[in-house]
Amino acid sequence: MFRHGTQEAFGALLRRYEGELYGYLRRYLGDADLADDVFQNTFLQLYTKIHQYEAGRPFRPWLYAIATNQAIDALRRQGRHQTVRLHVEVEDADADDLPHLLTLLESRDPGPIEQVQSEERRQLIRAGVEKLPEFLRSVVVLAYYQSLKYKDIADILKIPVGTVKSRLHTALCRLHEAWAVEPALKD
Repeated sequence: MFRHGTQEAFGALLRRYEGELYGYLRRYLGDADLADDVFQNTFLQLYTKIHQYEAGRPFRPWLYAIATNQAIDALRRQGRHQTVRLHVEVEDADADDLPHLLTLLESRDPGPIEQVQSEERRQLIRAGVEKLPEFLRSVVVLAYYQSLKYKDIADILKIPVGTVKSRLHTALCRLHEAWAVEPALKD
């Protein structure tokens, strides 16, 4: 429907994929401002190149291919690699908002220490993924963060499914090696 130029269809596509695609770009690029720019460029490219879309093909991999190419181009233009955010923003809370000690003791949810350890692990894993070469990082982000199927990843990156599998294996081996070396990750 959008292929024929209706603005309502374009708006529907934007609403359907905006959160998912922006999250992907944010993780891929590691920079919210750059992700905003690439997100806008992706939908601009989508709008100008919709005539190249082959009817009957899955739309999502095509959109991700455009977004991935825009992200790679943005990184090249900036001549830099991904950045790693070194701080975590914490929301301010009033003393009245803090849970009572008894509630914390009775809670079956992870305690503050477990939450901090879990967040530290997530940050270390993200940092490990960001250190991977781009050809491995893109496969990991699409497979694990975006939960795409191997076939869709292959279509997005224009590589065979077997290459997707071997790159994932290589990436996981490298992450495992980094995990084994880093003692803080073992806790």
